[in-house]
Amino acid sequence: MPELPEVETMRLQLKRFLVGHDIASVEVKNRKTFQGDENKILNSKVMGVRRFGKVLVIDLANGYSILTHVKLTGQFIYRGPNLPKPQELSKKVTGGVPGPHTLVIFNLDRNGTLYYNDVRRFGWIRIEKTEDVEKEKFIIKLGPEPHVAESSAGQALLTLDLFKEILSKTSRAVKVVLMDQEKMGGVGNIYANDALWLSKVNPKTPAKSLDPKSVKKLYEAIITVLKAGIKYGGASELAFVTPDGTEGNYQNHTLVYGHEGEPCERCHKARINKFFLSGRGTYSCPFCQK
Repeated sequence: MPELPEVETMRLQLKRFLVGHDIASVEVKNRKTFQGDENKILNSKVMGVRRFGKVLVIDLANGYSILTHVKLTGQFIYRGPNLPKPQELSKKVTGGVPGPHTLVIFNLDRNGTLYYNDVRRFGWIRIEKTEDVEKEKFIIKLGPEPHVAESSAGQALLTLDLFKEILSKTSRAVKVVLMDQEKMGGVGNIYANDALWLSKVNPKTPAKSLDPKSVKKLYEAIITVLKAGIKYGGASELAFVTPDGTEGNYQNHTLVYGHEGEPCERCHKARINKFFLSGRGTYSCPFCQK
């Protein structure tokens, strides 16, 4: 499921493509996916795009917003004047656009179009008053985020001191804590694996048993890998594509994730081991991350 780097990449592109466009009409092909009255957003201009954790919020001039969570296979694809020379559409956009998996089409002014594709149909789009967005329970519950992206939603900042406090209060495995979005936001499975390897921390280590030096290294590693994820446009390991229709590239720059059986690039004394922790594939070096 897309995490901070992927969703932030989507936000940045949607902001570039959509701001200034008017929504002329909306074609809803799946009512389970689209929640609310599309008539409330017609003939209104897109003013901005915010992000709350994994949720994107497209704010309109008329006081309404479009909230969306793409979940596992949701994809937004833009075509229009703000992308005059689009690259070839990724093959991960199954069926193309519009196609059999296109569930919602936003027809914009100036011959612009925003398609929403979703093979598994787990994602959702919701129309809501802008003033009510930050009252949503799932937004209120979001944990603080590391400062790695443009501040777009006023979320709490995950400082080093707060990070120390969060880890000190639980004996759960540190990797599990990193991925708990109510404790801290943005760290998905790929980035948790890479941050733990970069900081030489064993994923199974009880969080509160980490010494201050290790906590600081881990905090810095999280920021490093999340920034790298944004730099490379997120990871297109599965269905993720960017709104311009291409793929992210972080999957080609992972430090340890997906490197099972390969020699550790740091110590060269062991091969990367894969095991499951709380049901998620976990990668580590048995020598570096004792």
